Amino acid sequence: MPRKRTPGSATKTETAPAAATPAALRPTVDLARSIYDQLDRGEIPTMRLPLRTKQNIQFQLRDGVWRLGRALGTRSARKLDGALMLLRTFYLVDFINEMAREGKTSTLRELYYISEGWEESKFHSEDESNLLIEDLEVLCEVLREEFRLHPEENGASVIGDLTIEETNRKGVVKRINCRDDVGDGGYALPFNVEKEKIRFVETGAKFIIAIECGGMVDRLAENGFDEEHDALLLHLKGQPARSTRRFLKRLNQELKLPVVVFTDGDPWSFRIFASVAYGAIKTAHISHYLATPQAEFLGVTASDIENYKLPSDALTEQDIRALEAELTDPRFATAEWRSEIELMLKNGRKAEQQSLAKYGLNYVTSTYLPEKLTELGVL
Repeated sequence: MPRKRTPGSATKTETAPAAATPAALRPTVDLARSIYDQLDRGEIPTMRLPLRTKQNIQFQLRDGVWRLGRALGTRSARKLDGALMLLRTFYLVDFINEMAREGKTSTLRELYYISEGWEESKFHSEDESNLLIEDLEVLCEVLREEFRLHPEENGASVIGDLTIEETNRKGVVKRINCRDDVGDGGYALPFNVEKEKIRFVETGAKFIIAIECGGMVDRLAENGFDEEHDALLLHLKGQPARSTRRFLKRLNQELKLPVVVFTDGDPWSFRIFASVAYGAIKTAHISHYLATPQAEFLGVTASDIENYKLPSDALTEQDIRALEAELTDPRFATAEWRSEIELMLKNGRKAEQQSLAKYGLNYVTSTYLPEKLTELGVL
């Protein structure tokens, strides 16, 4: 039996405040009080918040993540558009606090329809409501999950020897082993994966393999890869949800588990890895919560397509433009990444994870993954 890992107590980790507690909601109340005080003084109310423009988002090499810069913008009721945005902000603040009082949650889609009752202040599209929620995250330095707001879909799933304690909707703590106490689909991640919801008890795993495609997760689980190599299998479900990235970061920080990312071999899958490891421009204001800069890319690479003689498809014009853009993306600035991207452009080919089935159903677990993980020093 491998030595069980338990969370360390001496290591500093970046955790968010507890959801729906007075401490988590206080910034929203303080924001409302600030606007009220301005009105009470007879002033035109304004809010100052960091600009989330491309020019104010920087890739910090030291931390390996995207972060917002220091430029600030002003939202003022002096003009009609600004006044409407302030009014929507405080309808949203009131809605968030109402949910907390009643112990409810809401999807982002439900919030958009809730605003139909806000008369002139209703949103005209879900993009408008999503952007305002992100503004509130920036202003209050609180994650939307702590406001009890979440997307329609939950996070992905994990299979392997990881024991957790989850507090369910009724406040009951359930102890679950993500291999022994779950079905074939594994343990499904909720939208909130912070410590007040999920606590790591112990694990016999030595590393995490984050996998793009569900079919490949099933292949590894069916072949017993997680048991043979003491691995946790985490299904990313394509471009991973925020809860999935946050869960990975917690596993890496608290249990000191290395993370490797296994995707298709194309420019869009490379970006899946980049969002896991370094964050994305869209979520630059919370990349320090979501990104795992220590994560390593396992494959499929352009070199794999050559070395393993994998079945492949021709790059489309859109693929080529995406690869060319990645050559100027700071997340792909290393010599290794440049070499792989340039090789893919030269050969004009891309391949899926499932192309490894050319050599049989066991090849990915008996040959490909052990070879690649040994090269990375994980096995």
